[in-house]
Amino acid sequence: MCAAIAKPVLYTYFRSSCSWRVRIALALKGIAYDSAPVNLVNGGQQLSPEFQAVNPMKQVPALKIDGITLSQSLAIIEYLEETRPNPRILPQDPKKRAQVRMISDHIVTGIQPLQNLSVLQQMGEKKLEWAQRCISSGFEALEQILKKTAGQYCVGNEVTMADLCLVPQVFNAERYKVDLTPYPTIRQINKALLELESFQTSHPSRQPDTPPELKA
Repeated sequence: MCAAIAKPVLYTYFRSSCSWRVRIALALKGIAYDSAPVNLVNGGQQLSPEFQAVNPMKQVPALKIDGITLSQSLAIIEYLEETRPNPRILPQDPKKRAQVRMISDHIVTGIQPLQNLSVLQQMGEKKLEWAQRCISSGFEALEQILKKTAGQYCVGNEVTMADLCLVPQVFNAERYKVDLTPYPTIRQINKALLELESFQTSHPSRQPDTPPELKA
């Protein structure tokens, strides 16, 4: 008899934008998984020896799947794309695929790390101002890029990895009270994506570890 295939386990935090990207990918591809919440704030569970054994970087997400453990959201998403390619979230056209990766990297490396929890904890009373400045600066560039690449979504009319990165970052912008008025393309794409079931079910307000007062 064949051994049973273990269900994937996602180490996640409800408000982590990196985790949300992966949750969207799992939802889009119809991959059932078990959620293993890691509280990054109260208790700092990411610092525990148990979690460091899962991810030595002490960050979420981490995904146990197919007998391996992966960290870093884009690496996880690309693995899911390579092993479970339907529906596709990386275009077959090389130019569009490059644009998707460009936009994803712009958000994942150029905006999000500057306003994540570990950075803001060091900013003290200036953390809101810092987050607003970093996000606004990144969005100014992103708006110009999306004006050239967007259709209904970030690149054309199909949901791609870039969209998985965009929605959590807009959520962060709204959380930190960034004025989104100057970014009509970003707002339009975000609105369209939030109408999709995979983006709704993966939303921070609908996770097992979402505090009751923040539940949808």
